[in-house]
Amino acid sequence: MLSNDGDEFHFCSTCAFSQACLSEGMDKSALKDLHVLVEHIGPFHAGDHIFREGDPFEAIAAVRAGTVKTCVVDRDGREHVLGFHFPGEVIGLDAIDGDQYPCNAVALDTVMLCRFSFPRIAVLAARMPGIQKQLFRLLSRDIGRAALLAGDWSADQRMAAFLIGLSRRLSERGFSATRFQLTMARTDIANFLRLAPETVSRVLRRFEGDGLLRVDRRDMELLDPDALMVLAAPVLRE
Repeated sequence: MLSNDGDEFHFCSTCAFSQACLSEGMDKSALKDLHVLVEHIGPFHAGDHIFREGDPFEAIAAVRAGTVKTCVVDRDGREHVLGFHFPGEVIGLDAIDGDQYPCNAVALDTVMLCRFSFPRIAVLAARMPGIQKQLFRLLSRDIGRAALLAGDWSADQRMAAFLIGLSRRLSERGFSATRFQLTMARTDIANFLRLAPETVSRVLRRFEGDGLLRVDRRDMELLDPDALMVLAAPVLRE
């Protein structure tokens, strides 16, 4: 789903920074006056790299449409999935501390991005507390999600937490909380959750048999979010 409502003067509805900018009295034309360029780039197609580990860090990007996977490849050539990013979410934040991107970002379907020059937005953040606070908020979200799956959780708990987290993130951006597409492959989900692919398939079949959800290929419907929340609660610390 693509937000087409942005133009020279107005932010896209999924923009990760619009509320922070508007709260500071800055619209898109004001950012342009300060030479903070917001570029719409894309489309990237499934399998395209948006950036690669080691590329020079120059910008962060907000996802306008599609899904982006971040991952690293170890010395043995094994891929390790770090996360998935949806419309309204930002990629490249983990490069702020260095001069290079520390991971790969790969399009999982047709992806459109808003690209922000980081040196410029950093100067703006120093002037505008709202922008700085939003950057910190986005960074803390990424750190929090990475920490969620670090515990000794069961496969059922990990999968439930993944689905509830996905539901919440999509809902925050105005999409359905109970009906969505799993744009990532089961193997990618398994890799991210640190589970075997057959375990992911087995858990989803069990959840479906228990009436918690319905799966049709990549289409997902959560039938009993409350029961999934009970399973996910220890992981989500709620």
